[in-house]
Amino acid sequence: MAGREHTLDKSKVHHKWDKRNPPAIEIDSGDTVHCETAEVTNNQITPGCPASALGSIDFLQLYPLAGPIYVKSAEPGDILQIDILRLQPLRWGWTGILPGLGLLSEDFTQPYIRHFDLTNGFTAPLRDDIQIPIQPFCGTMGVATDEEGALDILPPTKGAGNIDTRHLGVGAKLHLPVFVKGALFSAGDCHAAQGDGEVCVTGIECPMQFTLRFTVLKGRSLPPWRYEFVTPPGSLQPRSDAKGYFVHTALGPDLMTNAKNAVRGVIDWLVREKSLSREDAYVLCSLAVDLKISQIVDVPNWGVSAYLALSVFTN
Repeated sequence: MAGREHTLDKSKVHHKWDKRNPPAIEIDSGDTVHCETAEVTNNQITPGCPASALGSIDFLQLYPLAGPIYVKSAEPGDILQIDILRLQPLRWGWTGILPGLGLLSEDFTQPYIRHFDLTNGFTAPLRDDIQIPIQPFCGTMGVATDEEGALDILPPTKGAGNIDTRHLGVGAKLHLPVFVKGALFSAGDCHAAQGDGEVCVTGIECPMQFTLRFTVLKGRSLPPWRYEFVTPPGSLQPRSDAKGYFVHTALGPDLMTNAKNAVRGVIDWLVREKSLSREDAYVLCSLAVDLKISQIVDVPNWGVSAYLALSVFTN
């Protein structure tokens, strides 16, 4: 028997994880919920605004999450399955460099912003000859934990949350551990595109409508600080593979340093070969570069590679 459909009032948002948050809606296992959220700053960043707006953000308004959604049969020790049915970015988005944040915060110390037109539904132009494939997902999806008090959204928690996993697109099934009665699931922080790593700390942040179906899996559990998901069949990035990749690899004894140096290598290449500013090159890395661990067994030096899909270049 198919579950019921619900529409969550878009004003029903919260900005902290807290098991004491009252449910915005109560549903049964098998039900579907239609949601809509603002971009990550809760409309403090607006289309066309200057980079200086990034310096006056009220951080207490960040991460307006739809929810919490109370799933009636969910109990601690269960798994909550979330089927991602629809993800629809709404017209525009932005990517910014925020001083003090990001993988290369020591390299980029001034605020910078790029705005994107998302109306064609297929690509977001960084430049006429640089088109970033739109691949929407919710950057934050998680459940309340059993910890006391309010927790910030920005770092992930043992209930998942700010996981920024871009392959959680339409057709994926996300499995989360349940820590409190009803699970108290919330989602938002929606992105129209992002590379694996989100290296400048923002994807294409955008308002979005999304639809999710919830199923409680009894007799199964997940350990804290882990989540799992199943993708739909096919390539994870079919529009990215066609032209191959430019890859810069960094070696050394520290994975974080290697990640930084791999991204620096791609930035240098973009500035030299594609005549991008360093800021736009960093933004492009956040949106279209995937960081991968190439090897982690050849003691004492590990390898991190930064993969840039050449399909973003149209000429």
